[in-house]
Amino acid sequence: MDKPLIEAKDVTIELSREIILHDINIKVYPGDTIVIIGPSGSGKTVLIKALAGLYTPSKGSITFHDMLWSDMSIKIKHDYAKLVGVQFQKAALFDDLNTIDNIIYVLQEHTHLNPMERRKRALECLQSVHMEEAQNLWPHQLSGGMKLRLGVARSLALKPEVLFMDDPTAGLDPVNSDEMMDLILNLKKQINATLIIVTHDVMRAYQLAGRIFFVAGKTILETGSANETKSHKDPRVQQFIHGWLKGPLTEEILT
Repeated sequence: MDKPLIEAKDVTIELSREIILHDINIKVYPGDTIVIIGPSGSGKTVLIKALAGLYTPSKGSITFHDMLWSDMSIKIKHDYAKLVGVQFQKAALFDDLNTIDNIIYVLQEHTHLNPMERRKRALECLQSVHMEEAQNLWPHQLSGGMKLRLGVARSLALKPEVLFMDDPTAGLDPVNSDEMMDLILNLKKQINATLIIVTHDVMRAYQLAGRIFFVAGKTILETGSANETKSHKDPRVQQFIHGWLKGPLTEEILT
């Protein structure tokens, strides 16, 4: 098997003196499609931000291409950022930049392309998510679905080696959610990227995976493929995927 592209070993993440994740271990291999599921507030977003080098563990290590994120200088981290695309939760767009300039900003920050080349690449990204006609609109003029698609387009600008996506179908109706899933799967093939995606939608997790990881109780559990997850013996997994009101997840919240 290939060497891991990203590896977390015995990782604990602490924010504002609160432990969010404890003793996390995960290996991500080139070409993987990793889907992360779990209850709201369980630490899924924190996990992918840590894997992307945006959070530093209070314990343990996270490597990218065998290099510790925590040991990288600002310059090296900046260079490695070219290999990583991130679609943030709720898109995290720049409100003072129009649609195409939200993408051009990334290219200006991380490439030596001239202005014409940057604009051409940005337009290609918009075309890939069917938003070229909205290139001059401002974020406040976009629907929720369009903002999410723009976030995806921006994450693709550098043709990343690994793509992190944080709940890209959140708030979408079933039709637009289906369209977004098709779009993501097609884009993954086009750029041959490793995909790490958070979703609250179990059916979308089955559609995408890959390997599924379940986050709850400050820990992470690999549940396997879609079929393996459906039959997983952990009662927390069964409660989550079936949406049962009673079970260990509810008991954890109450206690």
